[in-house]
Amino acid sequence: MILNIRVDHKTADISKMEKSSQKLDVLFNTIIERYPVNEHLNIKTCNRAELYLVLEECDIENLITNDFVIESDDNAMTHLLRLSSGLESMIIGEDQIFGQIKDAKKRSIKEGCSGPVLQTIFTKAVHVGQVVRKKTKINEGSLSIGSAAVELAESVHGDLRCKKVLIIGAGKMGTLVAKALVEKKLKAIVVANRTHDKAVVLAKELGGSAIHFDKLDEALMDADVVISATGAPHPILTYEKLKDVVPDCNISKMVMVDIANPRDIEEDVSKLGVKLFNIDDLRGIANRSRKMRETEACDAEKIVADEMVLLKRSLKHLEVEPIISDIRITAENIRLNETQKAFKMLGDMNGNEKIVDDLTKVVVERLFFNVIKNLKEAAENDEKNILEAAETIFSKKS
Repeated sequence: MILNIRVDHKTADISKMEKSSQKLDVLFNTIIERYPVNEHLNIKTCNRAELYLVLEECDIENLITNDFVIESDDNAMTHLLRLSSGLESMIIGEDQIFGQIKDAKKRSIKEGCSGPVLQTIFTKAVHVGQVVRKKTKINEGSLSIGSAAVELAESVHGDLRCKKVLIIGAGKMGTLVAKALVEKKLKAIVVANRTHDKAVVLAKELGGSAIHFDKLDEALMDADVVISATGAPHPILTYEKLKDVVPDCNISKMVMVDIANPRDIEEDVSKLGVKLFNIDDLRGIANRSRKMRETEACDAEKIVADEMVLLKRSLKHLEVEPIISDIRITAENIRLNETQKAFKMLGDMNGNEKIVDDLTKVVVERLFFNVIKNLKEAAENDEKNILEAAETIFSKKS
């Protein structure tokens, strides 16, 4: 069974998402205690937290909760392919989720928690993401979370070229904000990050300046726009901090956009007169983007449907891979042994050994070609009797 458990922007606002993301970790530990989990992988971004599991069995009814969407097998895999294509994103067609899926796959392999099933599924997801972006224009001129954050700031201030913009966080989200600001040709940009070197690199790209995190208070004093996107586990900008740091004459003019999850900026900050936005406020921009890409989305859906057929076929082939592996290993061992015997009997072959070796490889390959092909087709068609017979005939006996 393939299981997907998730919470995302479709089912939760940022407040619920913060809480549910933590609950997902608890649920994962519960599942591990109750059921044998063969493989697992998680994806966490600013507006989603997802868990993918491969189990022998699982009573989904016992897991159902209002906090999460839970889907299995075909539905779970279709969701992942749509996710990789940008169809499940808040801002349809955005490319960031594609990279996040690739990173999640690499991380899971490195940590040894994904096996042949998840690797097959996620390899297909990466492939589908590439095909959709190549064959459609779903991501052409698409917004990112970062550029949407800048658009929100512009909705209040208008042209930002005469404004001082402070970016807090130089990670992936901060970089997306930076790219959006570069397009605006802004000059007064300050980057703050706990790792100063990262801030320096990002500021250099922007033509702005970098500050150490302990100088954040000074940068806040006269900032017009603050866009925060750190990975901090708790708020870094609180009501008390801003009240003490930012002069009253500036604070009512300040725009803050918080695109972190969990949030970087306390909600109470808005009581000071700050115009505070978070991920939930991006939905209006996202809806406009979605309408612009409806045709491309339809084309992407067709690609996902076609690729799902191929993915299911690949997973069926995995079921007979142990039998096929036994066939190949046994055949190769026999081929090598008999070829070596032939070499000894033939004596000096004047360098023609490769001809004989290649000949025996071709003979074995052609001899078992139809056998392997038929086994794969039997798996695709769920012909259990054929698979059981093949296992009896070909599997190695202990």
